[in-house]
Amino acid sequence: MLKRILLGLVITSILAGFAYIAVGGRLGVTLLMVKTFLRKDYPAGRDIQWQQGPAEKSAENLARRAPNVIVIVADDLGFNDITLNGGGIAGGSVPTPNIDSIARQGVQFQSGYAGNATCAPSRAAIMTGRYPTRYGFEFTPVPVQFMRMLGQHKSAGILHDPVYYPEREKGMIAYEDQGLPTSEITVARLLKGAGYHTAHVGKWHLGDSPQFRPYSHGFDESLSLMHGASMFLPENDPNVVNAKQEFDLIDRFIWAAHAWGIRFNDGEPFKPPRYLTDYLTDEAIKVVEKNKHQPFFLYLAYNAPHTPLQATKADFDALAHIPDHTTRVYAAMIRSLDRNIGRVLQSLKDQGVDDNTLIVFTSDNGGAHYIGVEGINKPYRGWKATFFDGGTHVPYFMRWPAQIKGGSSYPSPVSHFDIFSTAAAAAGVPVPTDRVVDGVNLLPYIRGEAKGLPHERLFWRSGDYRVVRAGDWKLQITELPKKDWLYNLATDPGEKNNLAEQQPAKVAALRAMIIDFNRQQVKALWPSLAEGAISLDKSLRQPQAADDAYIYFTN
Repeated sequence: MLKRILLGLVITSILAGFAYIAVGGRLGVTLLMVKTFLRKDYPAGRDIQWQQGPAEKSAENLARRAPNVIVIVADDLGFNDITLNGGGIAGGSVPTPNIDSIARQGVQFQSGYAGNATCAPSRAAIMTGRYPTRYGFEFTPVPVQFMRMLGQHKSAGILHDPVYYPEREKGMIAYEDQGLPTSEITVARLLKGAGYHTAHVGKWHLGDSPQFRPYSHGFDESLSLMHGASMFLPENDPNVVNAKQEFDLIDRFIWAAHAWGIRFNDGEPFKPPRYLTDYLTDEAIKVVEKNKHQPFFLYLAYNAPHTPLQATKADFDALAHIPDHTTRVYAAMIRSLDRNIGRVLQSLKDQGVDDNTLIVFTSDNGGAHYIGVEGINKPYRGWKATFFDGGTHVPYFMRWPAQIKGGSSYPSPVSHFDIFSTAAAAAGVPVPTDRVVDGVNLLPYIRGEAKGLPHERLFWRSGDYRVVRAGDWKLQITELPKKDWLYNLATDPGEKNNLAEQQPAKVAALRAMIIDFNRQQVKALWPSLAEGAISLDKSLRQPQAADDAYIYFTN
């Protein structure tokens, strides 16, 4: 405990110094502080000893035929980053055949939505099958000092300054304790109770204190990143090509602050032995191999293509046709992600468990404006950290050869929290009845056995920014700017034609739905300290104009 407190004090003091200097002092001094105190030199990577499953299938497992379940979540993957629907990064010149194959050999949800427009609440929705606002996980975990830095920073050329709320600091809890409540029942806990072996590999971001880590939420084993972002290789590694975004304060912080380390279960952090996307895949494949004779649940949460933008030299060199350096590095990360997902798919075939494995692939939210790459969320408007479809309409596929017909497509809106109920149904496990479960089992809808829609309405909330999609209608309510945004997605999927002034009755009806929904939610477990403006139609690299549309988002 003392070690944790001292580390917390060191991190807090460093972040506070970084915030002060980034706003008005010498950035170089802060970078030196961070490299000296925060970016620890962890010991070299060690061999992970995953638990060995049974040597052969038991008679019980042969009779049950319970499917394995693998949930693969990319981080900030844009809808247009993959080539499935004729799109793809760099004009479609970077194929993603392995990611595409999950949809082509299974089902593509044409209106698949993230649980939130930022990573942590979306992951909470995936884990629990519930709106995160039902249990207070409304905002992404962040240290106070980091929010001070973002909320108080003024940049030349930025037309809409961030807003900071210092009075809310008294309601903050420690960064490490901003976690998913253990009173929630995760999909891992649910499946573990049904005899599944449960393993997590990659990003967590649902609480860093031991009481909130994956093994406290039903995972037998976890190889976990320690924060919401991570380096992919050390900055000066001879095998890495970096792309830094000097115009983005968050990117500058990540390069200064994030260490090269990972943790297995409750052990001490260590250096991954290779490029992180490759390494996470190596370990996921080991989980498949060791558990091929028993049902297992694997949550494989890549941090690609989240910043920092780092690619291997081999992937970068393979994309010499892309002239822009940042786009080329980002595209190389997509190339790596696709190749590694192909390795996971091949491992299922190699171990003879491919036919009876349910795979879900999605992204936690849309692509981010702050990387400075255009068009990554086409055909949708907006970015990560907006509730326009560019921030929430994500790739969302399921593949289960034994049960889902290949080449299927489902048009009606579904959400991240449906993964929970679908996995439970596939495993033959009832969902909890002592709480509201928002997710539904999608399998009958995929097969055409269920009538009606999985959801008549879907909601999103982050502070005063509140949204409903009801049928084809979508209403967004913002306080900064104070505005209603009404769209008919059937005729305007790009959300370009705001109908709020022409349709006041529709606005009133949808607003009433939002009010009713919010009455059922609870107060956030910790407050949001700052709001930042995000241009809806331009990346952060593009110059801003006075008439650019924008919204403010609360972390």
